[in-house]
Amino acid sequence: MFVQQLEPVAHSLALSAVVAALPLVTVLVLLGAVRLKAHLAGLIGLTVAVLVGWLAYEMPLGQTLSAGAQGVLFGLFPIMWIVVNALWVYRMTVRTQHFDILRRSFGRLSDDPRIQALVIAFCFGALLEALAGFGAPVAICAVMLVALGFDPVKAAVVALVANTAPVAFGAMGTPVVTLAQVTGLPLDDVAAVVGRQTPLLALVVPLVLVGLVDGVRGLRETWVPALVCGVAFAVAQFAASNYVSAQLADIAAALAGAGALVAVPAARKPAAENVRTSVLTGVRSDDLDHEDPRREVLRAYAPYALIVVIFSVAQIPPVKRLLAEATRVFDWPYLDVAGPTGEPVGANLFTLPVVATGGTLVLLAGLVTSLVLSVPARDALREWTATVHELRYAILTVTSVLALAYVMNLSGQAATIGQSVAAAGAGLAFLSPVLGWFGVAVSGSDTSANALFGALQVSAARESGLSPELLAAANSSGGVLGKMISPQNLTIACAAVGLAGREGDLLRKVLPWSLGLLLVMCLVVMAQNTPVLGWMLP
Repeated sequence: MFVQQLEPVAHSLALSAVVAALPLVTVLVLLGAVRLKAHLAGLIGLTVAVLVGWLAYEMPLGQTLSAGAQGVLFGLFPIMWIVVNALWVYRMTVRTQHFDILRRSFGRLSDDPRIQALVIAFCFGALLEALAGFGAPVAICAVMLVALGFDPVKAAVVALVANTAPVAFGAMGTPVVTLAQVTGLPLDDVAAVVGRQTPLLALVVPLVLVGLVDGVRGLRETWVPALVCGVAFAVAQFAASNYVSAQLADIAAALAGAGALVAVPAARKPAAENVRTSVLTGVRSDDLDHEDPRREVLRAYAPYALIVVIFSVAQIPPVKRLLAEATRVFDWPYLDVAGPTGEPVGANLFTLPVVATGGTLVLLAGLVTSLVLSVPARDALREWTATVHELRYAILTVTSVLALAYVMNLSGQAATIGQSVAAAGAGLAFLSPVLGWFGVAVSGSDTSANALFGALQVSAARESGLSPELLAAANSSGGVLGKMISPQNLTIACAAVGLAGREGDLLRKVLPWSLGLLLVMCLVVMAQNTPVLGWMLP
């Protein structure tokens, strides 16, 4: 059995943390500064993680490689399994020209690209995050924005930044459920505190989005609908997470935000022609005047309605139990790891949710979609294989980054970084969101970051005399802001809009927003630990 060490480098926590951070720093520098392609940066970062785990942390090479292999499988299934099938559904709608009909329908809801960004990236993206997560909202929303005429880079940036506020309650509340499980805290208590932090992001993000789309003019002309949308989203997310169900928080928030946005008269006001021409590219001014038969409009919405219905049905307890029966749990070969305290880590066992996973449910929705849109089986299969080919570099990037994350987690590198942050004492309330942010930046998953650092946050809180619920929630709330800079999410966004190899460009555009919003969350959590905002806590 390999037992993780927290201070393997000169018996110094600080030096060990510096060495442990090398793999992630390598990836970010290669992407942002060197502008290396993401799959190459991921492979180099993985190599650094393996070397650090083997040489500095003394993890046997066989176990180090086995840990990386588990990350590769997790990257393929469920993460890329979801993305491939989600984009396959999109490709079928393009093939049958129903995506053009959907685009025109959204365009007629409002021809203002700033409002379209809120409807699609913020509201519809939140609904997809609530049901699927794992990159599907970014991929689908970015593609929809491009189809409406957005520049691909701007569409990807908007989709990435929008995918923040709903993440903590995404995939039917999986991140907060996981957080409650690993910390031993009641789910209702954890969800209640998270529901008093992330809604504050919902107040800000819509304003950021209209600013990203159209700069200062966008803020000046559309701040009212943006703010109304954000307030409705925030109130619904707060109410559902505190008084109804954490699993339903994002569904309620997405629907409330969209409903409030549509109800605002300013949101339905036609955009000035100079706004459209300066923001959109490649869309004819008369394109939205084309009238589509009602039957075809319904067929255009059908794929996404099917996704919503199938995911909702899958959450009904009897159905959920039935789907879970196909889940397989087995010992992962050549992996026998214990944490610093000597307790075996959960990764020694691998869970394979064959049916009860988002990708399989999206695949089912895609099969029904092919029937609804009258796509022949041969053409549907051809589109699926073409999707895999299109995403080949994205698959390589995601699997290498997840392998890096698993090596860092299982060798003890991530625990060292977490322990160094937890040693901050009085400053822990300010730094606790940073730990969650780091975890999501590495793994691309708020669920993984909560599983990794949740218990550590609670332990450090108790040692420092702080609220365990506050710091556990801060881990998840800070983590949502790391998602936009996660290499796997950057790759998914680039692949979706045809910008393969330009992940570094996206990173430079979203990193300031990630850091800026992280600072806001750090200040909020710090203030919630004092009388200034302490009244917000239950």
